[in-house]
Amino acid sequence: MKPVILVTRKLPEAVEERLQRDYQPILNPTDTLYSSEDIIKMAEEADAILPCHTEKFTAEVIERLPERIKAIANFSVGYDHVDVEAARKRGLIVTNTPDVLSDATAELTMMLMLGAARRASEGEKLVRTREWRDWSPSFMVGLQVTGKRLGIVGFGRVGQVVARRARAFDMTIHYHNRNRVDPKLEQGATYHDSVEALMPHCDFLALHCVASPETSGLLNRERIELLPDGAVVVNASRGAVIDDEALIEALKSGKLYAAGLDVFNNEPEINPTYRELDNVFLMPHIGSATRETRDAMGFRALDNLDAIFSGREPGDRVA
Repeated sequence: MKPVILVTRKLPEAVEERLQRDYQPILNPTDTLYSSEDIIKMAEEADAILPCHTEKFTAEVIERLPERIKAIANFSVGYDHVDVEAARKRGLIVTNTPDVLSDATAELTMMLMLGAARRASEGEKLVRTREWRDWSPSFMVGLQVTGKRLGIVGFGRVGQVVARRARAFDMTIHYHNRNRVDPKLEQGATYHDSVEALMPHCDFLALHCVASPETSGLLNRERIELLPDGAVVVNASRGAVIDDEALIEALKSGKLYAAGLDVFNNEPEINPTYRELDNVFLMPHIGSATRETRDAMGFRALDNLDAIFSGREPGDRVA
């Protein structure tokens, strides 16, 4: 008998075809957002779960999963929605899908930077509502990206690709990471040994760190004050790394020129003030949303399941 895989969301067609070929999948054709109770009940018939970041596997949920469940193979690079310590105690294998979404997320980061700096939300609204009347030298003037300083918090796979893309705009790269990376990977970027040391060098600040207790609220009021006046903040990592009230206060006061956000605390029920601010370019968590990347994420999750059910160590094990 093929292993039974509970799939919590509708996946790309090619991924589901491979699932049906190699496993007995319990699919979600209507893309319903299952509750924790739904997942616990449906898991009674499964050997593993293939979830997305939209499902929360708290310690309580993990404790209540049937003994039959061997693994949680995430369709995501982030795994902050899973209590990995509880999974370890339970003996559950947890995997993620790194590497495959770096290009797509870097593209989205550049879009956030450009959209925020060049007032894309305001401009599109003017055209769609027929409020665009004429042209003048002072009309819709924004910030230029070319030649500016870009600070990156989190210089892993995504951060390094963002740096490469930004160099095409002649940007000077500064970064902070838990550890300095190999000089060959820096490609001339300047390392700063703390977030505080990085902040004064950021005309643009891009957040690419993982969500963890240590990074929760990383961009707070005190660190925003260290940014140059008129800086632009972009976030394509996790909403939890930003203190929303501090960011909103800085956007309202003019301390920050603009922000480009793809991720939020409590999404999709985001802080409603963001919707009221003209100087925020908003996207609905689509950093990895290209056909190529979503297929690759699904195949990576299945590679991990293939390893688990053949008795091999999965390449992307995080617990």
